Amino acid sequence: MHTKKNMEASVEISMYPLGREYIADIENFINSLKQKSSLRLKVNGMSTQIFGPYDDIMALLTSEIKQSFESHGKSVFVMKIIKGDCAV
Repeated sequence: MHTKKNMEASVEISMYPLGREYIADIENFINSLKQKSSLRLKVNGMSTQIFGPYDDIMALLTSEIKQSFESHGKSVFVMKIIKGDCAV
C-alpha cells in the first residue's frame, strides 16, 4: 500500500488591519497562530513565516483569518506561499 507523504510548504503572511487598534489586532492574530498550532513560526517586524505540512498551514490560516475578520473587522492579508520547507 502506498502512503501519501504530506507536502511541505512555506508561507509568509502579513496582516494590515484597517482599524485603529492595528498593533493589538496583529499581536492577537500571531498569538492565536502560535497557540493553536505545532507548526514552526518565525515572526519579524514585517511578516510572519509559517513552515510545515501544506494542509495544516492552510487549515490554520483559513480558520484564523476568518476569526480575525469576525473579531476585528476589516483587514488586508498579503501572503506568499512556496512548496517546500524554506526555513533557514
